[in-house]
Amino acid sequence: MLDRKRGRCQVIDFEWYRSFISIYKHQSVSEAAKSRILTQPAMSQHLAALEAEVGEPLFTRTTRKIIPTDRGKELYTRLAPLIETLEKTTLEIRHTVKTSPSIIIGSPIDYFSSRILERLKACDLKVIHYQGDSQGLFDMLDQNRTDLIVTTQRLSKPGIEYKLAEREEFFITVPFSMEVPPADSAIEEWLLEQNWISYGMELPIIRRMWREHFKNRPEMDPYYVISDLRAILTAVEKKIGISLLPDYLIQESVKQNKSKIVYRHLSVSNDIYIGYKSKNKQDPFFQQIINQLVR
Repeated sequence: MLDRKRGRCQVIDFEWYRSFISIYKHQSVSEAAKSRILTQPAMSQHLAALEAEVGEPLFTRTTRKIIPTDRGKELYTRLAPLIETLEKTTLEIRHTVKTSPSIIIGSPIDYFSSRILERLKACDLKVIHYQGDSQGLFDMLDQNRTDLIVTTQRLSKPGIEYKLAEREEFFITVPFSMEVPPADSAIEEWLLEQNWISYGMELPIIRRMWREHFKNRPEMDPYYVISDLRAILTAVEKKIGISLLPDYLIQESVKQNKSKIVYRHLSVSNDIYIGYKSKNKQDPFFQQIINQLVR
């Protein structure tokens, strides 16, 4: 394009197009800057430069977000398929290099050890793992410190999507030798008298079980708080207390008569999701990993 002020041709930077697409999707310069790992001033400069070349505004600014103009909508319709094709081709070329690809996963450590390792062991890739609670894992993904996260909470933000990985079933688990009253007796009273081992002080999954089956809140404090389900199972086996644990984790312990499930009708389910950035949806390698983790 001819720059009349300087008497020369100016080439449009490809990054301006990518920034424009990102701003269009997020309807926010700041959110688009985060998704592209750029500063907000840099993103604003890209947009201003592109609007200068186009010769008219591409967005209308409001107090909360920016809205594309008719010219912006037209440009997005023409550019989006081209940009997506170029990025997909780049990713495919990148993954043809004969080195083991890597992926960074954020999840609770117990789920990673019990489920993720088994599902990814046949894949030829390098895995880097970070642990944390739901908010911490979400922040890692949002700040591009992980490629995907495994979580029970779907925190909402533009540019982040979730896919159901599996539904786990939690059962009341007690030491194998423990004597329990029959199911037709005052179960709730007996349960309230026990030493409960919880994942957190707020009794997260235990409180939900109480609400679903007894229609009230449990009036008790946890005896032990351990933020690792595997360690909780070990504590149950050592007769320290009882807990609510997922079926996949306790199967082997039950087979070995170290623990047992009681009052199966009081089970509660929990959905586990894979969270990832929308921009990675077209990456064949990334989709392969998600498919391996979904059950």
